[in-house]
Amino acid sequence: MTMNKNLVIVRGGGDVATGTIQKLNRVGFDVLVLEIERPTCIRRNVAVAQAIFDGEIQIEDIRAIRCENIEEIQRAFKDNLIAVAVDPEGKYIKELRPICVIDGILAKKNLGTNKDMAPITLGLGPGFEAGSDVDLVIETNRGHDLGRLIFEGPAAANTGNPGNINGFTTERILRSPASGKVHIIKDLGSVVKKGDVVAEVSGKDVIAGLDGMVRGMINEGLEVYQGMKIGDVDPRVIPKNAKTISDKARLIGGGALEGLLILKRRKGL
Repeated sequence: MTMNKNLVIVRGGGDVATGTIQKLNRVGFDVLVLEIERPTCIRRNVAVAQAIFDGEIQIEDIRAIRCENIEEIQRAFKDNLIAVAVDPEGKYIKELRPICVIDGILAKKNLGTNKDMAPITLGLGPGFEAGSDVDLVIETNRGHDLGRLIFEGPAAANTGNPGNINGFTTERILRSPASGKVHIIKDLGSVVKKGDVVAEVSGKDVIAGLDGMVRGMINEGLEVYQGMKIGDVDPRVIPKNAKTISDKARLIGGGALEGLLILKRRKGL
């Protein structure tokens, strides 16, 4: 099979990667998103990975659908839909020969993406070395360089610090108090007060650290480990924010699309 110049495969369909996926789909690329069996994204309303659980998802002006084989993937493309498939190993990359592979897993480390996967390779955030394991890295750290294209070297190291929203950082994050299955009490969009119980894991309460709105919450019943990030509370109670792609994801998406088009021209593709 020859290279498909119109196909981009994105590894990972979380909320940040979805900003990139939206831009690629809007300008006319076919987009296949590869996910794990049970994705752990928390901003479920704005993550195409949620199609793995629900079969399909509408996010703003894009629609993603779960696909089980190449025939279903091709059908999705004909309908201008984003195809989402369970394929953590990336077997579809070899089978479908995309022009570009983008690693949007945001694992803070490279889980196996390399330059041999496609004519153009991009990595979002830390864990990638531009010019070595991928062609281009997009900066994902909030601040002056967010969305910057890095053609040589790595992105900024992971700070471990959540973004500052209205003066709140770590207080926003909901972490599992134990290992076990999550039971949601206050789901996405719920308005909460500091001290409210928003979820339970193995009989232990997950407590809101501030007044605000639940903006992120992992899927009901997923197995989690103690200390794992399972949600977040936004001090800004703006309901539409729970259902729209974030400023950070849009900026990173713009950088990824720009980078793909620059490399496409530079490589004569």
